[in-house]
Parts: sequence; C-alpha cells; structure tokens
Amino acid sequence: MAGILDGLRLVEVSAFVAAPLGGMTLAQLGAEVIRIDPLGGNIDIARWPLAPSGTSLYWASLNKAKRSVCLDLRRPEGQEIARALITAPGENAGLLLTNLPASGWMSHAALAAHRADLIMARLIGNPDGSAAVDYTVNCASGFPMATGPGGAPVNHVLPAWDIAAGLYLATGLLAAERRRRLSGHGQEIVLSLADVMLASVSNLGYLADVAVNGAVRAAMGNELYGALGRDFATADGRRIMLVAISNRQWRAIGKATGLAERLAMIGPLMDADLDSEAGRFAARRAIFAVLEPWFAARSLAEITAAFAASGVLWGPYQDFGQLAREDARASAANPIFAEIDQPGVGRILANAAPLAFAVDPAPPPAPAPVLGADTEAVLCGLLGLSALQYAKLRDAGVAG
Repeated sequence: MAGILDGLRLVEVSAFVAAPLGGMTLAQLGAEVIRIDPLGGNIDIARWPLAPSGTSLYWASLNKAKRSVCLDLRRPEGQEIARALITAPGENAGLLLTNLPASGWMSHAALAAHRADLIMARLIGNPDGSAAVDYTVNCASGFPMATGPGGAPVNHVLPAWDIAAGLYLATGLLAAERRRRLSGHGQEIVLSLADVMLASVSNLGYLADVAVNGAVRAAMGNELYGALGRDFATADGRRIMLVAISNRQWRAIGKATGLAERLAMIGPLMDADLDSEAGRFAARRAIFAVLEPWFAARSLAEITAAFAASGVLWGPYQDFGQLAREDARASAANPIFAEIDQPGVGRILANAAPLAFAVDPAPPPAPAPVLGADTEAVLCGLLGLSALQYAKLRDAGVAG
C-alpha cells in the first residue's frame, strides 16, 4: 500500500534514536528511506534489548520499513557510491538525514556541489557543536530535579528529547522539501538536541515562571502540578492514576465513587473553590485523604467497572509486560498494530505510523531490513550498476 509520501526518497546515515526515528517516521508514511551503514553495522547495531538470536530489537524497531545498504565509508569508493545515492537526480530525491559529523565528503557544501538543491537535515548535540546525548541534555533541563519525591535527581527511562528531535527532523525535512518545490532551492537544516530540550522547557512555561514569578517547580512525586491528580493504591496491589482537569471530570469522580457529598464539604472547610483547578490543587491533600480508602478497598477490576463510561479521567499503572499482556490498545485490536515476520527475531507485533489519514491511509506495519539486504538492489536499480560491477565492489569489500 502506497502512503501519503509515496515517491519521496531520503537517504539516512545515522545511529541511535533521534535520526533513525525521523527517517522511520517518513518511511512509515510511504517514503523510500535508504539507510546507509558501514559494513557490519553502525555503533547501534547490537544495542539492547536483544532477541535470543542476538538481533537487536532496538535496531529492528527503529528501522522499520526502510531499505538497508552497507558501504565502507572510510574508502573513497564507498564515499563516492554514497554521494551518488544522496545526490541522485529526481525532483523527489536529494534528501539526506544524519546525526554523524558532517565534514569532508559528507558536508553540505561538498554534497551540494553535486546537487545544488540538496536538502540535508543534521542533528547535533549542543548549539556550539559539542557532543550531547539525551541523558546529558536532560540532566540540565530541570525535569530530573522536579521528578520523584525530591532530594535527588531522577533520570527518565523515556528518551524524550531524542523522540522530540526525531519528529522535528521529519517535520524540518518536509518543510524544506515544500520550500524546494516552490523555490527550487535546497538547504541545510541543523537541529541541536539541546535546543529541542530548551524549546520544550520554554514552550511549557517553566522559563517564563522563573522570569515572571521567580518560581522554580519543586518535586511533587506523582501529584499533578497545578491541578488535581495523583496515584492511588488498589486492594490487589496495583496502582492507578486519577486526574481531574475540568469541572466535569471533577464531578464525575464524586458521582462514580459515591463520595460527592464528602468531597463537597472540603471546599468550605478549606476556603477553596473546588470548581477551579487552583482550588482543587490547594485542597488536594484533603481530597486525596477522602479518596484513598475508596481505592484501597477495591481491586483494579472493580475500579475499572465503576469508572466505565463515567467520565472519570484515569488509567492503570502498567509495566511493559502488563502493557503487552493486558492492554488492548497494544494489540492487533488497535489498527496501528499487526503481526509481522521480523528477520532474525521471528513473529512480532509491530506498529505502523500512528497518524490516521482519511484519504491516504498509512501503509501497514513493515519489518526492518536485514543489514545490507538491499545493497545490490539499490546500487543496481538506482545507480545503474551491472551485476558484475556490484560483484567487484562486494569482493573488494566496498559494498556489503
């Protein structure tokens, strides 16, 4: 099935999370994404978690729907082939995505000498070009100091800045490609991982809060900042998250639990307007004290039944195993998922793009390629090499 980006061709030379995610985002929408790796794979080819076969589930999961070409990029012959792929003619080609150092033959200037309208998106660490990864960016963001109960920083498991950067890269490439269609001009796009973090902190108002109010958000455990929300323990040892942002959600809690009258008493007692987020936040400890026994006396199944179609905004805490086993959203019942055969892994559940287009549906989930599996097809089909020419490159260790 052709996706909404059918016909667009992108070359990716990357590793780790952000750039591969950006490329996969476009591939899952129908673009032809050709990933170039060194022979034997890049630095992330064996990154955890691994399948029993030793195949990286991480690599396979971040490179779905792409094509894989292996070249020895240390040799001039390999560099020349890569350059030809990157700068190949066609109005829908000439796009490069990378998070590797853009110097020498792979600089924008060097590649644009072969194709003037080249679009090159490049991810760097800090704005000054120095190295950074998600963890070293996140530690400076303020979030680890505002996560958990306080007293010590808490590193996240979710690579939030890598994920955001990957989606920014995909957006930037599409924006530049649209500009090229209108003007004929290519360009280099540079995105700093640290700038992604800084823009996000600014967008959420935390920098403005310091500037305007002199306030620094403190760690509050699992309580929701500025509104009503917290985790509660259930009778069967599970935990759920309960949130009320709107007045309708707040009233739904009282009705579903049968505690509406007791909760209503808290407002006058604490001189708090419980019809406002600020008032509920100010009175949250008293509200939680009323709600805790209700949750503690019921199992997760009983709470699920009580909250069904109630308008209560809530969800169960799950580890990855519980998510995979218990949550229908993470199953083939969800249209973005389907079972596929992933080479080196076996039969697995995989996702397509989570965007739902009314006219141009996204292609179904597709596996990641075996490393280098498309080298011959791409070099012969796209660059016009003969089978003999390819065989010579393979035998010489230039192409894998």
